[in-house]
Amino acid sequence: MKSIRFLISLAILPFLAGCSSFFTLIRYSPSTKIVGSEYTDDFNTRYQFFYSDTLGNDYLRNLRKTYRLDSLTANVSDQFEKVKIILDWTNKQWKHSGSNQPAKSDAISILEEAKTGKSFRCVEYGIVCSAALNSIGIPARVLALKTRDVEKIKYGAGHVAAEVYLFDYQKWVFIDGQFNAIPMLNNIPLNAIEFKKAFMEKCNDLQIVSLAGVATDEQKECYLKFVIKYIFYLDIMFDQRVANDIKRENIDGKSKLMLVPANTKKPTVFQKKYPINYCEYTSSLADFYREPN
Repeated sequence: MKSIRFLISLAILPFLAGCSSFFTLIRYSPSTKIVGSEYTDDFNTRYQFFYSDTLGNDYLRNLRKTYRLDSLTANVSDQFEKVKIILDWTNKQWKHSGSNQPAKSDAISILEEAKTGKSFRCVEYGIVCSAALNSIGIPARVLALKTRDVEKIKYGAGHVAAEVYLFDYQKWVFIDGQFNAIPMLNNIPLNAIEFKKAFMEKCNDLQIVSLAGVATDEQKECYLKFVIKYIFYLDIMFDQRVANDIKRENIDGKSKLMLVPANTKKPTVFQKKYPINYCEYTSSLADFYREPN
């Protein structure tokens, strides 16, 4: 009798593995329901952000020279095109692995391990891409994304991308190194919140672009199905400086700022067991998207 039950379990396992609603029901994976968000424009003067001095940063100079990032972008004057080049370069450094972590979490160490054939997570794409952009003088920051049910599920509650500040547009822009993707609407690149808003409003002109051009409708649909559910809680480091030998600045003992939709619960745990005790919270786009100094 036991052997029969075991064979039945094996028979239905592939079906359950392909059924996202089943895993959502048991709180194993994120809900696919997309909920809109509202924000304020308050401004908190306590918050300060710290970015790298590109010219005076030995680490960034080493990264730039070792991987010839200057030569990659030497013949390009447009800042957005430079971002596409660096994003494409980052995407090609290794194949994605959702479970493998590097021995050290800085860009040069990650790239050195990647040379040996190792693969890494979305986290490492965000780290490398933002450091590479900073090394050529374009401010960038690692962006952590979390689902609205981040506290309740056991797996897949987060994704990591990056945002880059484009002075030509005077705005932050969402970039995803794992997928080599940048959202655009009416020829304007979007930040993460604008990206979700365009999706919610079913904007027909929403595009996903890369150095290779505009994604097909099928490619776009696939990417949207994956990423939009993660754009609910967003957090960034107060200290975005890229180096190995600095003391990180914080605000009242907190290392990150989390953007939380207005009138929404502030999450205090990640995937049921990891405390979120490192964040200041804001519902203000003016706080989260202020121009880098």
